[in-house]
Amino acid sequence: MADLGPRARQILYAAVTEFVATGEPVGSRTLSKKVGIDLSPASIRNVLSDLEEAGYLHQPHTSAGRVPTDRAFRLFIDAMMEVQKLLPEDHARIRARFDEMHPGQNVMREAGKLLSDMTGTAALIVAPRAETLTLKHVRFIRTVPGELLAVLVMSNGAVQNRFLKAKVTEDDLIRIHSVLDDVVDGRTLGELRDLFKRRLSDERVQHDDVRRRAFELGGAVVAEAVGEARVALVIEGRARLLEQPDFADANDMKQVVSALDEQERLVNLLEATLEANGATVVVGREAGELGGGNLSIIGAAVTDHGRNAGTLGVIGPTRMDYPKVVPLVAATANAMSEYIERAGRGSDDEDG
Repeated sequence: MADLGPRARQILYAAVTEFVATGEPVGSRTLSKKVGIDLSPASIRNVLSDLEEAGYLHQPHTSAGRVPTDRAFRLFIDAMMEVQKLLPEDHARIRARFDEMHPGQNVMREAGKLLSDMTGTAALIVAPRAETLTLKHVRFIRTVPGELLAVLVMSNGAVQNRFLKAKVTEDDLIRIHSVLDDVVDGRTLGELRDLFKRRLSDERVQHDDVRRRAFELGGAVVAEAVGEARVALVIEGRARLLEQPDFADANDMKQVVSALDEQERLVNLLEATLEANGATVVVGREAGELGGGNLSIIGAAVTDHGRNAGTLGVIGPTRMDYPKVVPLVAATANAMSEYIERAGRGSDDEDG
């Protein structure tokens, strides 16, 4: 921003906001009518030319106005825009939606629907990687002879079921559960996988049949849960994204459809937001050639008592209304984090 003077910053800000509002290349005559710009069209043209030379604008056609580049949007997001205060009705809508959710609902999908509705584009939600999930407790239930059903209850309220081949008496299961209860609660699956391996290498555990059996069963079901799980990506509101006027061209639409199929790329881009506070924006070609470089992603981390519980965001054209969308993403991520923590407290109450 240091390379731009006050006049250039004023014109660039006006050009970006006008382009976001209309989607049309911005010309000097249009900007000369903006409130607060006391410059002639000729003077504005000179500033626009300088901004184009500096890489902040480009001209699609010789006779057309100018369009902001990714560099302009990055400067706008980082140093120029004023993030809008969340409207009371939006705040109330977000809170009400999470208050209405009940156990058994797909929280990821419901959060995605809400965010897509509020932002008018597609929402992306990534579940936490399996090894980062925090386990609340595990129970083994005898089904048929030689088989156990393992029930894993996570601190975020999610439940996973696994079948294991094992011959264990009902009395042994009581003792096994007691051993596991002392080590499971509050640890992630990744931490437990490593812990069970260490305990099983301990000679004292090898000579204690109950503890050895408990760590064998716990280790087996945790390793299976971590090994089988794939990162889950939920996309809600695909049609809203495809209906954006920015993608009216058939080739542009095809690139957007292809981008939505690049799930691993989308997951990696969203997970890059985990270290940031609040919402983070990836603009255009900062995401590589995703969607031909014409897409932006706004993402925010979802947490469970400070631990990673996934990420949530939106994907839309680079011409998104960032001052409006950024606080919506941040507020929805915060509400989802609070919901997950409440779900964990709820399971504590039930245990008590």
